[in-house]
Amino acid sequence: MPLLRRGQDGDRHRGNRPCGSRAGPLSGKKFGNPGEKLVKKKWNLDELPKFEKNFYQEHPDLARRTAQEVETYRRSKEITVRGHNCPKPVLNFYEANFPANVMDVIARQNFTEPTAIQAQGWPVALSGLDMVGVAQTGSGKTLSYLLPAIVHINHQPFLERGDGPICLVLAPTRELAQQVQQVAAEYCRACRLKSTCIYGGAPKGPQIRDLERGVEICIATPGRLIDFLECGKTNLRRTTYLVLDEADRMLDMGFEPQIRKIVDQIRPDRQTLMWSATWPKEVRQLAEDFLKDYIHINIGALELSANHNILQIVDVCHDVEKDEKLIRLMEEIMSEKENKTIVFVETKRRCDELTRKMRRDGWPAMGIHGDKSQQERDWVLNEFKHGKAPILIATDVASRGLG
Repeated sequence: MPLLRRGQDGDRHRGNRPCGSRAGPLSGKKFGNPGEKLVKKKWNLDELPKFEKNFYQEHPDLARRTAQEVETYRRSKEITVRGHNCPKPVLNFYEANFPANVMDVIARQNFTEPTAIQAQGWPVALSGLDMVGVAQTGSGKTLSYLLPAIVHINHQPFLERGDGPICLVLAPTRELAQQVQQVAAEYCRACRLKSTCIYGGAPKGPQIRDLERGVEICIATPGRLIDFLECGKTNLRRTTYLVLDEADRMLDMGFEPQIRKIVDQIRPDRQTLMWSATWPKEVRQLAEDFLKDYIHINIGALELSANHNILQIVDVCHDVEKDEKLIRLMEEIMSEKENKTIVFVETKRRCDELTRKMRRDGWPAMGIHGDKSQQERDWVLNEFKHGKAPILIATDVASRGLG
């Protein structure tokens, strides 16, 4: 598949409205609801510019593969597919017919074969179909939607002055959004595309400048994106490829109203891809509302279950026993210097209290929760990853996306 893009218009129209918090001049009152100034658009598909979204060409090796061979592969990888006319999974990278620039990056990363969600997800996404992908965290979902996004973008007209992103990825947390951006950046550089990551808890200026220069891919947390949409710093008029990453996590965090406000700003004939680690009824309802005639791909069991490669020991105890048992466990675990430990707690207060207690007792512990600044969170995670602080006390802000 040839790479069609060669460059882009560099500048963006600067909005003339101040971009601040929702408390203040934009809302006219001290506090406002996120997205309350966004008006639901009334779309007339006959008046919208046409766009292409089916770019899939079945590789000859794939065409020769029999239905029995396909079914054997799906069973071996625990792939379950629901929906009409689902394409066959690709068993090798070359069967996906990605552009040469993308294949060069894949080769440099020494990947041996697609993961299960990539093998089945790529043909579906490249065909322009809506899809739901349910697979555990760490299964390769990011490349499952980013590489088809690049192919999609390559077949759209160049960005013009004032255009927003073509591909929008919504993520629940800053950490996950930043990780997606790290993956996207390498492939975008190879394909002469631009991407940016926008999230709360960081200065708005650099994020606004990225949007004003024009980006094909925008990875965003819902709150900061709504802020920029309300004050005119970006728009979703050109967005034709929408990704909802960690959809179950976004619902857990209460982002459903913001997600609906954002999706209302995107043309209804877009391609939508939803990714989730679990498949509760709330996520199913979101899929029914946002996706059309979608293919559902599931890797492993539909029910939420523990990773069978991890030994889990459950110790039920009274609250007064917890700290003493934790210290005894730490002594056992940290007897080997290379070990690292994450202790999850329910509240921010408990996180701070336990971190202080452990540090007083001489344990190299650091805490992370949602009230800490982005700079501090990044620093703590870096210290943990490099073993300088091998004990991390965390709320569920760290439950996914630490990578």
